[in-house]
Amino acid sequence: MAVFSTMLELGTPLPAFDLPDTVGGERVSSTSLVGSVSVVAILCNHCPYVKHIQRELAAFGSACAARGVKMVAISSNDVVSHPEDGPAQMAQEARRAGYTFPYLYDEDQSVAKKFRAACTPELYVFDSTGKLAYRGRFDESTPRTGSKVTGADARAAVDALLSGNAPTTDQKPSIGCSIKWKDGNAPDYTR
Repeated sequence: MAVFSTMLELGTPLPAFDLPDTVGGERVSSTSLVGSVSVVAILCNHCPYVKHIQRELAAFGSACAARGVKMVAISSNDVVSHPEDGPAQMAQEARRAGYTFPYLYDEDQSVAKKFRAACTPELYVFDSTGKLAYRGRFDESTPRTGSKVTGADARAAVDALLSGNAPTTDQKPSIGCSIKWKDGNAPDYTR
């Protein structure tokens, strides 16, 4: 069932994390992102919404790196219920998809909860001081719309920040597969 992102409040500080990169093997910390514009993408391997944007997301990641924007992806799905989203499979998927950014594994799902993440894909763009400037969808395209995947929303947010401006506050939630929570216990973000 498709769900919408919760739209973490703009201005929220970058949530702290220290997670293993399934491709390179090293640990990546949130502190490594502060000081430059940064992008955090909540993904998983099996989601058709992620697969739909995958090629353009990989290109976006390469374009970000070329412009000094740091990007990471995080998967938080329960691998007991969805073994295809495990670390070894994540590394294979990252290579296959052409991701040039770290693909991090959030085994205990605590990082997803800090981001108030609800679905995959879900994107967050932080300014160079580590404050949330954009959250929501990659662009308007979904597997059902048939529209071309461009990454327009995420690209516009990054462009604005690199130009010294704030992204528009007219931001749309992402839609995608729900995060697969352990024991099916989705967090209650309404509190």
